[in-house]
Amino acid sequence: MTASLTVIGSGTLVPSPDRACACHLVERDDLTLLLDAGPGAVHGLARQGKPWWRVNHLVITHYHTDHFGDLPHLLFALKWAAPSTRTEPLRIVGPPGLRSRAEALRAAHGDFIFEPGFTVTYEEIARDGTWADSHGSVELRFHPTPHTASSVAVRVELGGCSVGYTGDTGPEPALGGFFRGVDILVSECSHPDPCEAAGHLSPVSVAELARRARPATLVLTHLYPPLEADSVPSLVGDAGYTGRVVCARDGQRFTLGKASQC
Repeated sequence: MTASLTVIGSGTLVPSPDRACACHLVERDDLTLLLDAGPGAVHGLARQGKPWWRVNHLVITHYHTDHFGDLPHLLFALKWAAPSTRTEPLRIVGPPGLRSRAEALRAAHGDFIFEPGFTVTYEEIARDGTWADSHGSVELRFHPTPHTASSVAVRVELGGCSVGYTGDTGPEPALGGFFRGVDILVSECSHPDPCEAAGHLSPVSVAELARRARPATLVLTHLYPPLEADSVPSLVGDAGYTGRVVCARDGQRFTLGKASQC
């Protein structure tokens, strides 16, 4: 199976009729991996015709609600609404603080957060750490980002193809080398310039990141109003980045390796 990335949620905490909160789906063979699971992620998977019941990896970049809030919904749906009884484990990987938040979710929602009828593992990884599954189908590399005390960016390696995902971040020069040469770099681009939010990127800082990273395709996501989706790629180009730039929309699919949109 060709590796692909599908945008499930390209939005922010601002309610939108067109964009769910942060969630991106990576698929290859038996791997079904979510990058973040903000509110609306599970319904978004269903809306895009994706087999949400086959999700076997969830990677959390930080613990703001718009990136983390649909975790109880995912587990509840897998327990009660999957078309057949699940036996495959679900691996949830995130930076320090993952397990304490899972315990808080159990206190709020119930034991299914840890015991939904199949194996769930919560695996905390150092902010500069790496993680690989036991089958060797995916390797995750993490890098700290200047957004929260635990936030990370992640690089997903799939044996010959790769995805970079900034999560939420302010400008960080080291991310350019971390993401160097990925097939697709999914980058937040939250605010227009001049950007007054230290923990987010704008067209100018995204262009600087992309010049260093040199991805085959740059995909812009996590846009707050007043940024307009149609104008953002040109703003990044005006800031000096000459590579391929696409503004994400929910449901958009990209093929990895070829870095071409399907």
